Amino acid sequence: MKKFTFRKTTKPSAARADLYQQVTDKIIAAFEKGVAPWRRPWRSAQNVHGNALPVNATTGRYYSGINIPLLWMSAEERGYPSDRWLTYQQAKAVGGQVRKGETSSMAIIYKPFEKQARDDQDNKLFDDAGNPVMEQLSMLKTLQLFNVAQCDGLPDAVAGIPPAAQEERPSVLREHQTWQVLTILNATGVTCTSYRQNRAYYQPATDRIVMPTTSQFVSEADYWSTLLHELVHATGHSERLNREGITSSSRKFGDPVYAFEELVAETGSAFLCAELGIYGDVQHESYLAGWLKALRDDKKAFFRACRFAREATEYLLQPLNGQSAAG
Repeated sequence: MKKFTFRKTTKPSAARADLYQQVTDKIIAAFEKGVAPWRRPWRSAQNVHGNALPVNATTGRYYSGINIPLLWMSAEERGYPSDRWLTYQQAKAVGGQVRKGETSSMAIIYKPFEKQARDDQDNKLFDDAGNPVMEQLSMLKTLQLFNVAQCDGLPDAVAGIPPAAQEERPSVLREHQTWQVLTILNATGVTCTSYRQNRAYYQPATDRIVMPTTSQFVSEADYWSTLLHELVHATGHSERLNREGITSSSRKFGDPVYAFEELVAETGSAFLCAELGIYGDVQHESYLAGWLKALRDDKKAFFRACRFAREATEYLLQPLNGQSAAG
């Protein structure tokens, strides 16, 4: 097996940099086509789960972070009717087979490794006993996945049972979904006011969300998905997750900090909608230019946005105490 050494300028580092760029290029290409990377697969096909999060078909573990939009995009582009994914070896292990000629979809994993720490002059660091001071790092690597729709011979428990016919996206929330969103809202302590006007926004200074009335939205689901978007913003408050996009006194519409915070909120609300089984839309066209600039200027921007979105989602879902979010 080939062994790598980790120096300041090595080929593995260059490869990791290329991987950041490769993923960012995919996101930019989607935006340029007018397709947001968080466009959920339920828009083109019914999922076999109550929620719309991509899941490993053999372990039952849901993919998270940047892998959610990556797999959503792949399912959308290729028309896969399932949210279930697995590796070639996982398919083989359960008696299935990926069909010849099928193309894999990329996911990202972080592989941990140790490296001896160095000081500002690039000298290796040792402790008082003369032992090397080690630091824990992670390496970005790809994982090649296949959708169960690309496989033959999978057991039903792995493949899942697809619905008999395509169903319309429900525009009205079920009672327990409304309860879940209100539980999340109440747990944050954020004040929410709805009245007839044309803006939805979070006001950090007063820790308040202002919404139009439900009747002003195309559907009830659009109202609730917009509220979730604003709740993601609220997690950035200094008393919660303390995100620069909310706490910065200089933030204003159109600047990079504002645009990045909107990217976090839109990604986070997509994660929440998928988790709760809410099929609403949030309008984002006014932020598109800012997002494209952020991604072109920094190939790690979307990775950070997904990390912040995941943190916000986990924070907001805490009061539900791990109960099934969709069903």
